[in-house]
Amino acid sequence: MNTKALRQKILDLAIHGKLVPQDPNDEPASVLLERIKAEKERLIKEGKIKRTKRSKTACDKPHYPFELPKGWEWCKLEDYVCSVTDGDHQAPPKVSNGVPFLVISNVASEFIDFANTRYVPQDYYDAIQFDRKPERGDILFTVTGSYGIVVKVNTDKQFCFQRHIGLIKPIIDNDYLVYALRSQYVKKLCDDLSTGTAQKTVGLDTLRSFLIPIPPLQEQKRIVESIEHCLLFVNCIEENKGNLQDTIKQTKSKILDLAIHGKLVPQDPKNEPATELLKRINPNAKITCDNPQYGKLPNGWCEVQLGDVFNHNTGKALNASNTEGSMKRYLTTSNVYWNAFDFTTVKQMYYKDSELDKCSITKGDLLVCEGGDVGRAAIWNFNYDICIQNHLHRLRPKLGDLCVSLYYYVFYYLKVNNMIGGKGIGLLGLSSNALHKLHVPLPPINEQHRIVAKIEELFTQLDKIEASL
Repeated sequence: MNTKALRQKILDLAIHGKLVPQDPNDEPASVLLERIKAEKERLIKEGKIKRTKRSKTACDKPHYPFELPKGWEWCKLEDYVCSVTDGDHQAPPKVSNGVPFLVISNVASEFIDFANTRYVPQDYYDAIQFDRKPERGDILFTVTGSYGIVVKVNTDKQFCFQRHIGLIKPIIDNDYLVYALRSQYVKKLCDDLSTGTAQKTVGLDTLRSFLIPIPPLQEQKRIVESIEHCLLFVNCIEENKGNLQDTIKQTKSKILDLAIHGKLVPQDPKNEPATELLKRINPNAKITCDNPQYGKLPNGWCEVQLGDVFNHNTGKALNASNTEGSMKRYLTTSNVYWNAFDFTTVKQMYYKDSELDKCSITKGDLLVCEGGDVGRAAIWNFNYDICIQNHLHRLRPKLGDLCVSLYYYVFYYLKVNNMIGGKGIGLLGLSSNALHKLHVPLPPINEQHRIVAKIEELFTQLDKIEASL
């Protein structure tokens, strides 16, 4: 379930008058707007705010975006609130301790974060005009870069802010206005009317001119109550969604744990034992049926070094001076994800004919990242060959019947359980020697395929559940 879209749908219904029923006994919004107009005139006469200059392009009969219910009114934002201003356009003086000075990063989560703020002197703050000093109940609205972030001021703490943040001072304490400004309707206004190239900006005059749908005051209160009730429900969905995603992740880990230890599918005594299988793959390999890493192995299993059952090597290192051979496309760690590939950027370099056997991969090869996200793996299942860079290991089974998919899941299991990594200073790496000596279980061939089939059956069901969230 897309909870972000659900939140926007709730707000969309609210500003269209479809979230709660209208009450004909409510005082119409036109009366509320007249009271707000009178209050603004009083504040202007007292010198607390200045009269806003009307835009030369203002229209007495604007085009209204959508039809409103009876008793509602369209109103410019500047006519509904006390003032719309922004922060100081000059770089403020800095002090180590004083009044917090907010930037956009301090309000990015739709609440004020005072944890990492700059500070300005008290006398700088004291000199700021009334309409630029935030108070409890005011609304912050970012206007540059990450524009459209809406934050209601819920603190009496003194603070000021940069010019990239707008300050809306309501006449009345108005949670409805907060939700209206967070609506997709206002977001689209910002997108359509913002200017600039490097940093898009919603100018103050533009913000002031935004047409806001205004319900009767009593209906506003019912709308806010309904919105908050609905959002509590959405929050519960998100919390349960997160819990379920964690549960799915843990379940997958448990499935792999059972698989690696021979407890996911039953053993078949008729299967060729892994000891005999290993003799066919590598007669010189050491046979071990118990290991501290995996515990006691099931009957018919044994434990081996990865290099006993796979041939492995890395690709070619980049060398700008190398111009011998022919240009070939190659993969590096940025192209390899968990059993998936990103072909957005596939580069080329020169490969000699003598290098192609070592540096090319073919269908069925297992690729393991040597650097970057160490141990990340994927199986090449495409019907064409491609080359690899030296930061990728190519694992190719010494016996064609070996189930490569099982060892993809072995790497996944080791990774999620922090049992694989690298050594080195700076960028960690998984060396060829470390890869060769990596201990892995070896079940009978038939059981390998049954294990993979069961893993994929269970993972498919879990993926369907996760996709439905």
